[in-house]
Amino acid sequence: MDKLGILPCRIERELLPYLDRVEELRLRADKPPVVVLPNGKNAVLDCDRVTVQELWRIAESAAGGSLYSCQSQLHRGYLSLPGGARLGICGSANLEKGEIRSFSDISSLCLRFPHEAKGCAAGLPEYLWQNPRSVLIVSPPGGGKTTLLRELVRLISDRGHRVGLSDERGEVAAVYGGVPQLDVGANTDVMTGVKKAAAAMMLLKCMSPQVIALDEITEPEDASACLSCTQCGVKLIATAHGEDIFQLRGREIYEKLLDRQVFSQCIVISRVGAERKYEVHEL
Repeated sequence: MDKLGILPCRIERELLPYLDRVEELRLRADKPPVVVLPNGKNAVLDCDRVTVQELWRIAESAAGGSLYSCQSQLHRGYLSLPGGARLGICGSANLEKGEIRSFSDISSLCLRFPHEAKGCAAGLPEYLWQNPRSVLIVSPPGGGKTTLLRELVRLISDRGHRVGLSDERGEVAAVYGGVPQLDVGANTDVMTGVKKAAAAMMLLKCMSPQVIALDEITEPEDASACLSCTQCGVKLIATAHGEDIFQLRGREIYEKLLDRQVFSQCIVISRVGAERKYEVHEL
């Protein structure tokens, strides 16, 4: 099932000119479709407003005809598609024991298009992947953290280092049917659909990784897992939301990791238009 095959023909037709650079397609009830471009700007597609019925049909198509059969993904608020795309769902959710079981209404959808950027680490010191060390990648949302994380994992893995990838939301490797749809290297083991901290500890205990990668440290248990991994001699590659190191130090979850010197380098990503700039800081 192609990611565009879930869309109405009228939206697919207007989206085609943007395919090589679209990052997201935003579909909201009773509003025209909007594409999000690499420069952070929006472009409104020249077609009629999206109907509630279309939102339901798109979600059902993404679920293979039955949203009920995809409860294991729905509780995280999204559906994974072949090729690494992801459909986020927003609306009135029905909960069971605090987790999403179904939706009674769908008000908007977000189709995210992953883009491999092989070569995007070319401006960084080669020692980061030739002789792996623990690295924290920092940028605001949409700054390119996940893209750079994926590329570093691929480079480290293809040099023969064993990498364990904790890919909770499937954004890094985009595993579908057991097979990563995006290139994360020849020696990478991927744990997906499991909370980051739990997945990191499973990988540590079961797959004897030399490097563990996690996308977005957000919870205290994520930080604790990072600390446990480094205490076992495993290197880390992780990402965090922030403008710079100083901003991170103002948040308890990161201050502890920085004070304990869990990471040896921090890569700060800044954005000028569609271009990304990397700054490497020793910690």
